[in-house]
Amino acid sequence: MTALSVNLNKIAVLRNSRGGREPDLLHAGRVCLDAGAHGLTVHPRPDARHIRHDDVLQLNALCRERSVEFNIEGNPFAPPRSGYPGLLALCEACRPAQVTLVPDGDGQLTSDHGFDFARDGTALQPLIRAFKALGCRVSVFADVGDPAVADAAAVGADRIELYTGPYAEAFAAGQPEPALAVAVETARRARHAGLGVNAGHDLNQANLGVLLARVPGICEVSIGHALIGESLYAGMDATVRAYRRIVDRFPLAATG
Repeated sequence: MTALSVNLNKIAVLRNSRGGREPDLLHAGRVCLDAGAHGLTVHPRPDARHIRHDDVLQLNALCRERSVEFNIEGNPFAPPRSGYPGLLALCEACRPAQVTLVPDGDGQLTSDHGFDFARDGTALQPLIRAFKALGCRVSVFADVGDPAVADAAAVGADRIELYTGPYAEAFAAGQPEPALAVAVETARRARHAGLGVNAGHDLNQANLGVLLARVPGICEVSIGHALIGESLYAGMDATVRAYRRIVDRFPLAATG
């Protein structure tokens, strides 16, 4: 089935808003994995607004202990600074199963667009080689509808992650079909180029099953904001199990 990776950023946001250790990020990670999540995702940003350097190391150790995948997201072009060693250095320390490259600026609230491969491809290529030399699978954030999505393979990526924000907005507006059709075509282009396809952003229990039914073969979905929000009402264990029931309905995806 499609793998479910739970993004724990929002747990860290809540902890950081008060200071101290609560809610405990490691405990949240254990609850997610006990409930059936296939892995964990974090997006440490240079300003440490949520996930911090020490969180990355501790969650990586948890994933290794449980033999599940750890996925680190980040902008490979963001320079190191105090409290943030840079994405490559974090991956050198952790050797995560997957690194997901995103083109976020420092002040960006959340990821909201994919790479421009024509503009960024030359600069991405040596960085992708460096991540792959660490044994990481490399996924790159891509816009649904990008006609150049196959160029992600040319720069060395193993997968793309479809940015599903526009699909989620269309679904909420009751008009998902045009966005789904574009997602189907984008995924087809990517797979034709030999890329695996992940998906993420604004996915929730209402829209996830529809996406997986219409865009077959998605390897992994990374879900954080909605899942943590839903957990406030139903509890984290029950919410993760609910997502597992959704992804379990779909056949095992090829592992690109």
